Amino acid sequence: MPAAFDDLYIGQSVSIGAGVISEEELAAFCKSYAPTWNINDGVPDALIFALWSKLETEAASHWPQTKRLAVDALRWSRNPPPGELLRGRLTVMGKDAVGDTKGVVIAQNDVLDEAGRLVFSCLTRSVFQRLPKAPID
Repeated sequence: MPAAFDDLYIGQSVSIGAGVISEEELAAFCKSYAPTWNINDGVPDALIFALWSKLETEAASHWPQTKRLAVDALRWSRNPPPGELLRGRLTVMGKDAVGDTKGVVIAQNDVLDEAGRLVFSCLTRSVFQRLPKAPID
């Protein structure tokens, strides 16, 4: 991800990492948080969201993102089986400068399966730092 808000451009797409949810992790999650979920139906929506949240949090720790304002328009498309590699992707959909020191970035976030099919998507709004402007001589 670029160094600051002003370096981002609309349409820019970046990987936010990948992860695998094992059968053991699925069983432990369902036992604690989704006891009525049939594990033969794949990974439940809440665990897919948790994986996306982990990938996005880890990726954002290296970005000039200072605050998450919202997560909207959550959509689950399929429940992949455990053991499948799931990849996260963020695409900049819009940006709006807010003064000289920050800006708001609207992004589409996707989780894709091994075949590139959509598993989960959402929109996020986040505050990013802006680079200080050089003084005019």
